[in-house]
Amino acid sequence: MKIAILVEGATEMAFRKKLREFLQSRLEQKMPRLDFKPQHGGIPKEAELKLIVENLLDNDGYDAVIALTDVYTGKQDFKDANDAKDKMRRWVDKNPKFYPHTALHDFEAWLLPYWTTIQKLAKHNRSAPSGLPETVNHQNAPSDRIKEIFSSGQCRRDYNKVIDGVAILKDNDLMIAIQACPELKAFVNRIISLCDEDKIIY
Repeated sequence: MKIAILVEGATEMAFRKKLREFLQSRLEQKMPRLDFKPQHGGIPKEAELKLIVENLLDNDGYDAVIALTDVYTGKQDFKDANDAKDKMRRWVDKNPKFYPHTALHDFEAWLLPYWTTIQKLAKHNRSAPSGLPETVNHQNAPSDRIKEIFSSGQCRRDYNKVIDGVAILKDNDLMIAIQACPELKAFVNRIISLCDEDKIIY
């Protein structure tokens, strides 16, 4: 199984190693080849997305293409997660080998379950945002919350999406975030279901 994953950019690339480790432990001999395809600023729209997906499937030999977009893109492209997924499906003419997924509201929501680690890295005791990680809203997105604790912490530096994303995930169990974040669970289960439906996470 050969799967292409379209991602927005640097932050999701930081997630790649942790995701592969988790999937390898679960899928073992059925582990797919996962190729992350950063789009450098946002998942393409409309005809451009359709062209990329068709090229990956028809010319590059991928069995499936997954697109992972933030709901909060900074441009109000999507009303919510369902709207984002519906639009991406329409843009590729409902290609059956294309699977749209979202990070709600941005990728950093999936880091919020590890707030204790974030506190240690930022050297600040600011309390975690209230509510479930994927309900942290557009007005103060998860990435903004993490930037704030770093900028006010004693680490004396700005939050770096790649370096700190890797550091936050490194010694933590990805299952914690999967169980706290339904959109992350749906994304991980999509990959698992394409390889071995018996290993889906409940």
